[in-house]
Amino acid sequence: MNDEKIIELYFARSEDAITETDKKYGGYCRTVTYNITGSREDSEECVNDTYMKVWNVIPPQRPPKLGAFVARIARNIAINLKRAREMQIRSGNYGAVRYDEISECLPSRENVERTADDRAVLGAIERFLSTLPRDRQIMFVRRYWYFSSYEDIASDLGRTEGQVKMTLHRTRIKLREYLEKEGIDI
Repeated sequence: MNDEKIIELYFARSEDAITETDKKYGGYCRTVTYNITGSREDSEECVNDTYMKVWNVIPPQRPPKLGAFVARIARNIAINLKRAREMQIRSGNYGAVRYDEISECLPSRENVERTADDRAVLGAIERFLSTLPRDRQIMFVRRYWYFSSYEDIASDLGRTEGQVKMTLHRTRIKLREYLEKEGIDI
């Protein structure tokens, strides 16, 4: 079923909307949420919460790209769940490895919060990514948006983990330089 028909099911308040969403995007959402939570049970909980959230926001929203809309909600729910679980055990190291890898390239949270238009930062990152070869774009998005492991990225792209790590390291350096040239405080 195409996205427009699925959205119409939401507007009609038909429970088939959730069934069709799961058929089309369930596997995608489960992969994204599992990469973040590392747990099948938590992943399933996130996917169920995602469908509830989508049900509650469509209508009135009519997303132009249903797949991206659903995946973003799933990702945010998974991140929030991961943070909450780790706060409970007071580990305080949510996403430490991945965040530490890219934090040197991003503005501090205080600067972003003070920035009236943080879309400028996102726009700069998107422009930077558009300058990269396709395989580097894929590596970057897989690692820092979908939280994929080096092993998974390497396997999918036919590379070694070392090649993926080095490529991402060099990409982060270039991103930092690019953002500085764009006048974005890091």
